[in-house]
This record gives sequence, structure tokens and C-alpha cells, in this order.
Amino acid sequence: MPGTGWTGERYPFRTLPDYLRPGLELVFVGINPGLYSVQRGHYFARPASRFWPAFSASKLSEPVRRALGSDTLRAEHDARLLRFGIGFTDVVKRPSANAADLEASDFAKWVPRLLERLERHQPRMACFHGITAYRPFLNLALRCADRRRVLGPQPEVVGATRLYVVPNPSPANAHSTPIAQTAWYDRLADFLAAVRASD
Repeated sequence: MPGTGWTGERYPFRTLPDYLRPGLELVFVGINPGLYSVQRGHYFARPASRFWPAFSASKLSEPVRRALGSDTLRAEHDARLLRFGIGFTDVVKRPSANAADLEASDFAKWVPRLLERLERHQPRMACFHGITAYRPFLNLALRCADRRRVLGPQPEVVGATRLYVVPNPSPANAHSTPIAQTAWYDRLADFLAAVRASD
């Protein structure tokens, strides 16, 4: 069955909605929806994903946890985070069992659409999950193919939107751990607070 994003954007296949609106503080950008998450209808729904445990343990989620009266956030909370200025979208909206299944043509098709979504909604910060997610955006949308890719704050901007990269929370990412993932969300919280203070 086709998917409809929160923003009303129609997709010719079942996928996760885009949880976007103008004025968001932060948008998490994944590389593409996994089939398991699409089946469950929530971002990072696979139990082994590090996203929700690491996000829950971070100071980035503290206002959300306090307001909801919960120490632990789960995939079922994804749409509710819009109330707290946090949204979700993907570089590529076509779901797959594994990001390795994506082809160059997927990025050529979907990266310009992500750029358009960010330009339209202008969140304060867009956080890409993994250099593998950010690289095609950097190459195809921002035309910076020759720049070395690193984690953390990025020198590029999309309008007023600052860009940030954290490790991919997939358990397949052997270069990170749950504790390290939480530390990256803490760093993101600090950077977002600094950007907010300077705006």
C-alpha cells in the first residue's frame, strides 16, 4: 500500500511518514527506512537498534522524558516528538532490508527531494545518522564531493538549517557502541543549545 508522509507527500510504496513541520528544532535524517520499521510503522523500530536506548539516555531527550513522565522512549513515541520540536525523515524513502541494497539511482532520485524538504521546513538543525547517509547529500545536494567527511557539526548549511552528523545507530555499525551513541546525542544537545543561543 502506498505511503503518505505527515506533510501529505505521497509515495508510490509503503514507507515511513515524514514527521516534519515548519519551526522544528531538530530533524533526524536516516539513510532509508528498514523493512522491519516500515512493517511496524515507526522509526528505528528494530529492537536491536541503538537509537531509542541511546536517545533516551541522553540529555537531548530530557525535556521529552520529563514531559511524558517516562525514563525510556520507544519507537512508538516517534510521532509524538513533533510536539517537542523533533522530527524524522530519510535521505531515501524507498525501504529496503539493508542500506547496502540501495543503488546510486536511489540517491540521485531522492537526495534532491530531501533538500527540498529541508528548504521548505527550515529546521534549526538536521542530524544525519551516519556518514553513509550524509555523503550522498553532501555530494549531490551541496556539491561538495571533494570534502573529507567527519562526524559532528558540518560547515555546510541549508538556508538557516545547520547540519550535524552522528554515528549510524544500527547494531551493524561496529565502529560505535550504545554508550558512544549516547555521548554523540549529548554533544548534539550542547551544539543545538549553542546555536539556539546565538540565533
